[in-house]
Amino acid sequence: MSTQRAAAEEILRVEHLSGAFRLPRGGTRPVLDDVSFTVRRGAMTAIVGETGSGKTLTALAALGLAPPGFVRAGGAIRFHGAGAEPVDLAAFGEHEFRAVRGGRIAMVFQDSRGALNPVFTIGSQLRDVMRLAARAGGARLGRAEAARRSEELLAQVGVPEPARRMRQYPHELSGGTAQRVQLALALARQPELLILDEPTTGLDVTIQADILELIVDLARERGMTTLMITHDLGVVAETCDDVVVMYAGRVRETGTCEQILTAPRDDYTRNLIAASRAEAA
Repeated sequence: MSTQRAAAEEILRVEHLSGAFRLPRGGTRPVLDDVSFTVRRGAMTAIVGETGSGKTLTALAALGLAPPGFVRAGGAIRFHGAGAEPVDLAAFGEHEFRAVRGGRIAMVFQDSRGALNPVFTIGSQLRDVMRLAARAGGARLGRAEAARRSEELLAQVGVPEPARRMRQYPHELSGGTAQRVQLALALARQPELLILDEPTTGLDVTIQADILELIVDLARERGMTTLMITHDLGVVAETCDDVVVMYAGRVRETGTCEQILTAPRDDYTRNLIAASRAEAA
């Protein structure tokens, strides 16, 4: 495969990303060590690993949202959006991130209700995002039309009674509905890459299945690339094409979902799969 063709099939390439947290009394604590992997355009890729493995931190670093005190020690995060030259997100400042974050790359956070603004109604938040997306595309969108599109989008992500939900505040929503609303907010600007951080954690088992099915269907319909952060290998088996296995801030193994789950090469991956099967038994 030529270098040009390979680049065209990638939407995100993380290259040798390393970083550490500053300690209160001086010095640093390494948390990412030479992290490298690629995300194929149009695929659903999972980053799996136990808590503290660095999977969420890697995703947050890609959006310039790493926690205070995190210092990148090296590496690059190359984003290759449609019709544009690749850019190194690791070199971006806050102003540059604003042109990418939420628009070309969107993220759905683990705490769905906490990620919504508690002082504004769902309708107000969605309308604002809709109008922002229109302005970014050089168009104007009136309040009534923005409300109509917002209600339609809520219906598309399976929110019951969308007209009533538009008038509600985040604290009035169930966990599953809040997750769907956050997904609607992420999709409103039609991102090329959607990052999902533990999208089913804390939800009822039946709601988890509904959310996963919804994500897969929307990704396929929109031709959207998805990067899912999870510790649940059952979720990975049901939804993902490619897998990145992380442990203690390092990538231990990458491959297709079938290869990782049926013929893992790394001892940590084997142990992770065995533990997952034992838990499910």
